[in-house]
Amino acid sequence: MFLLALVASTAHGQITLKSPAWNELAERDRQVLAPLQSDWSNMDAQRKQKWLGLAKRYPTLRPDEQQRIQTQMQEWSRLTPDQRNAARERYKSLKSLPPDKKSEVREKWQEYQNLPPDKKRELADKPPPAPPKSTGGARTPARPSATPASPTPAPSPAALPPSPAPAK
Repeated sequence: MFLLALVASTAHGQITLKSPAWNELAERDRQVLAPLQSDWSNMDAQRKQKWLGLAKRYPTLRPDEQQRIQTQMQEWSRLTPDQRNAARERYKSLKSLPPDKKSEVREKWQEYQNLPPDKKRELADKPPPAPPKSTGGARTPARPSATPASPTPAPSPAALPPSPAPAK
């Protein structure tokens, strides 16, 4: 009977996450999350909890992983809200890819990472390809080319929300 009452009460209640203000964070967490300070008050509770989870894991990460996360947070903090939303959407779409497509994206990303800085800038400055023009008839999905004319880099990991540390 107690279990039924508990289930009924949680079904009607809403689970709320703690949404701490910046000055309520532990000093260690503020140091780790410093690049996000100016945005902290505008974040919803769920995002704050994700970032706090990262801050708690941070001391267990290798120095190179810590540096990567700091760089990503700095880059993330410079994005506009629209750019952040676009990055989240790209992240969601990449996560939902089948394993073979994920490995293909990883390979392309690795190819991009190995490019010289000037080639990366050239690709970054290049406008994205325009969507196909509508002919007014029934739309058929565009078929991707088996071999693209130019390599299209995957989105920058810096534009993505943090992911859990890799399993060892």
